[in-house]
Amino acid sequence: MALLMVLPSAVASAQSASTNGSVGLQGTVTQPAPAFAPVISIPADGASISKIPVTVGGICDSDLLVKVFKNGVFGGSAQCQSGSFSMSMDLFNGRNDLVAKQYDSLDQESPTSNVVSVVYNGDLGSITAVERVTLTTNFAKKGANPNEKLSWPFAISGGAGPYAITAEWGDGETSLLSVAAPGEFYLEHTYTNPGAYTVVVKAVDKDGKSALLQVVAICNGELKQTGISSGTGSGSGSSTTSTTTSTKILWQPAAIMVPFIISTFWLGKRYAIYRLRKKIEAGERPFNY
Repeated sequence: MALLMVLPSAVASAQSASTNGSVGLQGTVTQPAPAFAPVISIPADGASISKIPVTVGGICDSDLLVKVFKNGVFGGSAQCQSGSFSMSMDLFNGRNDLVAKQYDSLDQESPTSNVVSVVYNGDLGSITAVERVTLTTNFAKKGANPNEKLSWPFAISGGAGPYAITAEWGDGETSLLSVAAPGEFYLEHTYTNPGAYTVVVKAVDKDGKSALLQVVAICNGELKQTGISSGTGSGSGSSTTSTTTSTKILWQPAAIMVPFIISTFWLGKRYAIYRLRKKIEAGERPFNY
């Protein structure tokens, strides 16, 4: 009851857990959706683009997930860090209307960003919509516990198989996979260190046509270091966490103590001279030797 009074927005239920009289309490705490829309700063509105992938970036609220859509189709995601986001993505032939939204941990979305319209003319006249390779997924973010396998479904369409799939997992590890025909396939990876990782998936068909998709993977647990990616992968498939120790010298206490040390030395010297003079005046031997 006290918990419900403190959190009026929580929905809680309690039931008897076993014959020993224990009671379990389950609650869900709600929060408002992100109030502000992200802003796409690059590329510039009206830009003509001839090469992909293209970098899409802008301003956002830190720690939220940013999703970018091209003509209403999911194009990639990135974790907002220090108030900004950046991702690599491919484009459709011709005009692409880019918009972004940011999402909190409850997957509540913000208002839609500004619309940035760009034109991709690198393939015009040479590749049709059917021939164009496209990568998609239903998960802009997916997670797993440390040392547990993360299985991620993707789908590939267009182009001609077989397809060479490359996944860069953000921890220094890379996966290679061959997919024979268009359709769904799974990429799997195991993270060692908790953190948020930028995952870049690339697909190339037998004719050299390619597609790219960026998403965010989460390895649950307490962060061991600061940054979007935790640890550095090695050839054995493991990750190591580096710890940096910073030593800072505080000069303020020393600056305060120096005048006291000097004054104490000066007063001690004056007192010793005074005692020596008194002994001489009294006819005493100034030194006992």
